[in-house]
Amino acid sequence: MDALNNVFVNIAAYIRGLFADSHSLSADLTINIIVFLMLFLIMVVAALFLSLVERKFAHWVSQRSGPNRLGPHGWFQFIADAVKMLGKEDIYPANVDLFLFKIAPMMLVGITLMAFGVIPFGKGMVAINLDLGIFYFLAVSSISTLALLMAGWASNNKFSLLGGFRAVAQMISYEIPLLFSLLGVIMITQTFNLSSIIEAQKTIPFIFLQPLAFLIYLIAGIAETNRAPFDQVQGEQEIVAGPFTEYSGLRWGLFMLAEYGNVVATSAIAVSMFLGGWYGPGFLPGWLWFILKIWLVIFIMMWVRWTFVRMRVDHLMHFAWKILLPLSLANIFLTGLGIYIYQLFIPRIGG
Repeated sequence: MDALNNVFVNIAAYIRGLFADSHSLSADLTINIIVFLMLFLIMVVAALFLSLVERKFAHWVSQRSGPNRLGPHGWFQFIADAVKMLGKEDIYPANVDLFLFKIAPMMLVGITLMAFGVIPFGKGMVAINLDLGIFYFLAVSSISTLALLMAGWASNNKFSLLGGFRAVAQMISYEIPLLFSLLGVIMITQTFNLSSIIEAQKTIPFIFLQPLAFLIYLIAGIAETNRAPFDQVQGEQEIVAGPFTEYSGLRWGLFMLAEYGNVVATSAIAVSMFLGGWYGPGFLPGWLWFILKIWLVIFIMMWVRWTFVRMRVDHLMHFAWKILLPLSLANIFLTGLGIYIYQLFIPRIGG
C-alpha cells in the first residue's frame, strides 16, 4: 500500500533523477510544467465529466432518462458536447469592450488553476506547499469576482451588467462567513498550511470538532460557486444568463470549465479542512480517499442544487449577513472558549 500511496511522488522523484542535479533549475522547471499540465488536465476532465454526471443526477432526481444515446447509457455524451462547443463560431455583439470581453473567461480559468496549486491531493502530492496555503487559496479565489464583473461590464448588455453586479454583491457577502468558518480550524491547528492541517486530523476529522463551521462553509461555498439555490448571478427567468449572456462557443465553455473547476476546488478545501484529507481506512491509497471525499462533497452540492428552488435576491443577502455571519462569529467565539478551557484544565489533569 505504501507503493500506491507514493506512486505519484515516486514518479516525480524518477523524473528528477533523470537530471544530473535533481534540484537544479531545469529539474524544478520540468516538474513544475508537468504539474501545471496535470492540474489543467484534471480541471478539464473533471469539468467535462461533472457536466454529464450532473445531468444524469438531475434526470434521476426528476425521474427522466437524461442523456442515453451516445455510448453505454449515454456516458459518452460529454465528448459530443465538447466537440460541439469547440466547433461553434465565436460571436460577439457590436460595441463591446473587446479586450475585457475576450480576457474575462481566460482570467477566470487562470484564477481557478492558480487555486489548485496549493491543494494537497495526497501526502507529498501538492504543487506548491505554501505555509500560507489556505490564505493564498482564499486570496486568489476572491479575484474571480473581478472576472465576472469584467464579463458583465464588457458585454454592453444590461442583463450581463446586472449579473456582474449580482456576482460582486453575492460573492463578497458570502466570502466573509466562508472565511470566518475556516478560522476555527486554523485556531485549533495554529497553521495556514493545508498539509499540516490534514496531518492534525490523523486521529479525528475536524468535522466532529467544527460541525457548525463545516455547515457554514458548505453553504457559503455553494453560494461562492454560483450554484442553485444561490444562482442569482445567472438567473434565467430574470437576466437570461447574467454575465454569460453574450458569450458563445469556446469562451462560454471556459466559463463552464471555471465553474466546475471551482466546485472541485471548493470541495477539495472542505475535504482538507474538515474531512481528514487523505486519511482513511488502509485498504485504499490516501490520494484515492481524497478523491472519493471530494466526490462526496460534490454529490451533496448537486443534491442541494436539484432539491431547493432559487432564493430571492433580498433573501439571499439577508441569509448571508443576518444568519451565516453571526453564526460564524459565534463559532469563532465558542472555538476560542473551548481552546482556553482545554489549555486551562488539561495540564492540571495531566499533572
